[in-house]
Amino acid sequence: MDIRDAEYLVAVVDHGGVTRASKALFIAQPSLSQAIRALERDLGVELFTRGGRELQPTEAGLAFTAAARRVLADVDRGRAAVRDVVDLTGGVLTLSVLNSLAADPLPALAGRFHRRFPEVRLRSLSADTPDTVLRALRTGEADAGLSETGEFTHGLDVARLPDQELVLALHRDLAEELPDPVPVSALADIPMIVEIGETVQPPLENVAVECAHRQAVWELVSQGAGATLVPAAVAARELRDVEARRLDPPMVRDVGVLSRSGRKPPALAGLLALL
Repeated sequence: MDIRDAEYLVAVVDHGGVTRASKALFIAQPSLSQAIRALERDLGVELFTRGGRELQPTEAGLAFTAAARRVLADVDRGRAAVRDVVDLTGGVLTLSVLNSLAADPLPALAGRFHRRFPEVRLRSLSADTPDTVLRALRTGEADAGLSETGEFTHGLDVARLPDQELVLALHRDLAEELPDPVPVSALADIPMIVEIGETVQPPLENVAVECAHRQAVWELVSQGAGATLVPAAVAARELRDVEARRLDPPMVRDVGVLSRSGRKPPALAGLLALL
């Protein structure tokens, strides 16, 4: 049974016969009669008892009509869902987000998107490394990725975001004897606290603690267990009772929104237009 068969069957049942149903469907009566007969042959049962001016559905016809109504209802819901996605009045946009970018720039980006498309749900998938972001894109698990950029993004479309400057956040006791700004070479002598999977160039040589959660990193820093590298915007907004020192030379991270090449889903196109 295809959608047309379902529409024809339900119309005949609802209108009590082929004549009225054909008028409602704006098709010729013989064509509708032939379609119903063909459906009965395919099913191997009679769907109607024929006698008098009206067609009465058989038990098989009633059962099949109920199934046809469910099919049409599902089709209507599917069409509505497609309209919602195309019109950006519904649907879901899934982003694979590198953990170290979850505090910045994800919140600002999500805020702009929600204000512009309040009916579209933004879903964020946690990614420990850029490779995890790429894997989510290649498998179709995510529509786009928020990640560091570089040669590894070859073959993907990259919408660049403003470069992200990293600063050194550390307890005041650790900061007392350090110059401001702190030479990058001095990081080798400072116990560092990092998120699991976090990558920094140049690589850190003195990692004292690896944590799975960003909040735990910040708590350890505030207790003097070590220092960490964070975006300057996050240090100014989130960290309290710690020192934030710039680095010399400045340590800058290239970030962007990654997506598969080709035509973009409407919600993703909407997000990219906001960048």
